Amino acid sequence: TVEVEVPSEFQGTVVAGLNRRMGMIQSSDMNDDGSGIQIVSEVPLANMFGYSTELRSQTQGKGEFTMEYYKHASVPRNVQEELMQKYKEEREAKAAAS
Repeated sequence: TVEVEVPSEFQGTVVAGLNRRMGMIQSSDMNDDGSGIQIVSEVPLANMFGYSTELRSQTQGKGEFTMEYYKHASVPRNVQEELMQKYKEEREAKAAAS
């Protein structure tokens, strides 16, 4: 689970960034005075590398996020096939080198 707190003017940019990382938005709540927003989403851990830099750029350094393990899930079929193909190629390269 990823919780992002940003000033409200950056909501669209931040949500788009989470979507690009295959994030599933769970909730989006405005704070009491309307100046900020908290976005809760589920994003695969593998897609979160480099997020702090991206969030800082998107929010002029004003955004913050926390991340917590939520669950283990299977990778999408296309990613699974890519990983299997890469593994096969590496095994064949090692066998040829031996």
